[in-house]
Amino acid sequence: MKSIDTLDLNGTYSYADYLKWEFEERLELIKGKIFKMSPAPATRHQKIAGMLFAEIWQLLKYRDCQVFVAPFDVRLPRFDVQSDREIFTVVQPDISVVCDRKKIDEKGCLGAPDWIIEILSPGNTRKEMDNKFDVYEESGVKEYWLVEPNDEVVFVYVLIEEGKFIGLKPYTIGQALTSITLPEFTIELNQLFDNK
Repeated sequence: MKSIDTLDLNGTYSYADYLKWEFEERLELIKGKIFKMSPAPATRHQKIAGMLFAEIWQLLKYRDCQVFVAPFDVRLPRFDVQSDREIFTVVQPDISVVCDRKKIDEKGCLGAPDWIIEILSPGNTRKEMDNKFDVYEESGVKEYWLVEPNDEVVFVYVLIEEGKFIGLKPYTIGQALTSITLPEFTIELNQLFDNK
């Protein structure tokens, strides 16, 4: 396996390039730029991701929507581009909910999931809150949750008709949070964060 250091980190790369790489490090491409993923997530991060995945999976197991957990490639093309050479953003959200089965293929998801949940870790906060926020908004993700385990808060963003995210009030301990995309899904934040 080669090292990522053999690449020009200032270069612009496509999904076709990404498919050829065999690095030990996990990477994401955002608008053609390489972003290293954080080292293996902390135990608390994984417990939160596992709980959310399990609860959502239980709700969806007999429905058309599907839930996926990282690593799972989500390709976010601009416009109706289908060619791997023309796709410059591929990310691995912690959790993706996809309700349009035509977007799912053997490589992952092509197009915006309906709902994405990212759990912040030290070192990935700027990427999740800035770079990914922008591409999720531009590509039409309907609902975006940012879970901050240290402060025990969840930030929820919902896409409005104008194609922009609006932030709802932050949710924290003592509150229940219901998905806009799947209104049947509610989670108590005491339960979500009670895993230190």
